[in-house]
Amino acid sequence: MVYFIGAGPGDPDLITVKGKRYIEEADIIIYAGSLVNKALLANALKGAEVYDSAGMTLEEVLDVMVKGTMAGKKIARVHTGDPSIFGAIREQMDALDRYDIAYEIVPGVSSFLAAAAALKKEYTLPGVSQTVILTRMEGRTEVPASEKIEALAAHQATMIIFLSAGMLDEMVDRLKCGYTENTPVAVVYKASWPEQLIIHGTLQDIAEKVKKKGIRKTALVVVGDFLGDEYELSKLYDRHFTHEFRNGSA
Repeated sequence: MVYFIGAGPGDPDLITVKGKRYIEEADIIIYAGSLVNKALLANALKGAEVYDSAGMTLEEVLDVMVKGTMAGKKIARVHTGDPSIFGAIREQMDALDRYDIAYEIVPGVSSFLAAAAALKKEYTLPGVSQTVILTRMEGRTEVPASEKIEALAAHQATMIIFLSAGMLDEMVDRLKCGYTENTPVAVVYKASWPEQLIIHGTLQDIAEKVKKKGIRKTALVVVGDFLGDEYELSKLYDRHFTHEFRNGSA
C-alpha cells in the first residue's frame, strides 16, 4: 500500500494525526526533501528506508514504490502542503493504477492556508471577495493561455500565486492589467517555518521591497483587497438574518 501524505506547510505540528501516524509506521519513506521539514521523519521506524525525491525522476520513484509493495512494505510518499496542489501526484497515481497497486491520499494543510494564518487575514471577506484563485506564473512549464496572470487579474478576486516569487517585476506589470497599483500585496516566505518572513506592500512597491530581502523562492505572493480593512459584516452572525439554526430579530 502506498500512502500519499500532505505533510503540511513546514511546521511539523501542522501535519494531520493520520499523516504523522502513517509516516511513523512506514517501512519506506519517499519525501520531497527540498520542501518537507525533515523533523517530520524524526520518529520513523528504525531501519526504515528513506529516499529524498528532490533528485529522483518519476521512474526512480515508481521503481521504489513497485519493488516495495511487491515486498509487502508500507510506503509513505510525503509531499509538502496538500499533495493535490502543485503536487504532481496524478502521474504517480495513474502509474500505480497500471501496476494494480493500491494507494490512499491523506490531505494536508496547504501553504496558502498557513500564509493566511500568518497574515491573520480572511481570504473571503464579504463585500470584498468571495473567490480565491490559486495559480502560478508560467516559467519553464507553461500554463493554459486562458489562465495567464493578466486574464485572472481581471476578476480582481483574492489571488495566491505559487512558485513565482522570483518573477515579481513581470508579475506586477501583468497584475496591473486587472488590479490598481494601490492594491495591497503580501509576500509570505516559508509560512509556518521558524524563518517565516512577511513583506507587505502594494503592486507599486512590493517588487523592490522583496528584492531588498533577497527572496526569490519558497514564498507565496498574495494579492487583493482582503488585505485591507474595509469589508461588510457577515450575515452568518447578523441578528437580523434568519437561517436554519436561528430566527432573525427585528
